[in-house]
Amino acid sequence: MGEIFVIAEHRQGIIRDITFQMLWKADELCRSLSHRLTAVLIGGKGLPFVNELAERADNVIVIEDDRLENFNADTYKGLINGLIADRKPFMTLIGHTPWGMDLAPALSVSLGFPVASDCVDLLVEDGALKAMRQIYSGKLFSKVGFRPSDGYIITLRPGSFPADKAGDRHGEVTVIEAPSNIFDTRKEFLEFRDSGAGETDISQAEFLISVGRGIGENENIAPVKELADMMGGALSCSRPVVDKNWLPKYRQVGTSGKSVKPKIYLALGISGAFQHVAGITGAGTVIAVNKDKKAPIFRVADYGIADDLFKIVAALKEKVKK
Repeated sequence: MGEIFVIAEHRQGIIRDITFQMLWKADELCRSLSHRLTAVLIGGKGLPFVNELAERADNVIVIEDDRLENFNADTYKGLINGLIADRKPFMTLIGHTPWGMDLAPALSVSLGFPVASDCVDLLVEDGALKAMRQIYSGKLFSKVGFRPSDGYIITLRPGSFPADKAGDRHGEVTVIEAPSNIFDTRKEFLEFRDSGAGETDISQAEFLISVGRGIGENENIAPVKELADMMGGALSCSRPVVDKNWLPKYRQVGTSGKSVKPKIYLALGISGAFQHVAGITGAGTVIAVNKDKKAPIFRVADYGIADDLFKIVAALKEKVKK
């Protein structure tokens, strides 16, 4: 019987959704391969979500020290290297997040294991691990194979799997003290700053109208903002709009912005890059408007309109006025 590691991700005392998504996929793989599922939690003492992880894993390895409260890739690499060398898991799953993009390549180099990043699915075919990745801005899927290895490092794209609890597990919790020599690193955590703070908290909005690159020009945002006000919604956007300084960072949806869970999400001129789609996995109903019929946003939309967004905005405003 083998083992699959899931590296738990947390921030400011809150477990991140990507952890539960990885545990869901790891549960599926462990059932098909007859492997054990182990969650690895690194952090300060007294983390509140250990029991929640134990309900989703066969084992929970907790490495605790108050100096581990904040993520440091150098420290994590040293600790995880030791665990992998000792337990030899079949694969190690890490979120494709700023954490994972810093940590996974370093682990791959130090361990000599192959790494596949930004995967949207994992398959085992004839005993061989295969990873599914998107290419050409999400228009095509590619299946990636690996050279034979004692282990594999995989980063999974946020939003690719459900965060639901899978199975009925009651994992054993093992607490390990971090070795003191692990803290001699070149990096030092200074402070956490929430770049998403602002006058509007889009993460709490029940109705969002979001604009993307297809809005064209800065002055075209005003009519959409007016529509949002008329309909009692909030205005949000994708990253290209923020990069052009047309809207502030706190209105950005996506992996580098905010995850949102509105009842209705109206996407105007948004192509649907994975960074954006990952931020709307909790949305109730997604309505997409884009002139490009092949835009990836239509794959996740409940309703799609392949037309000029300005026609739709004008039609909605006329309808609301009545």
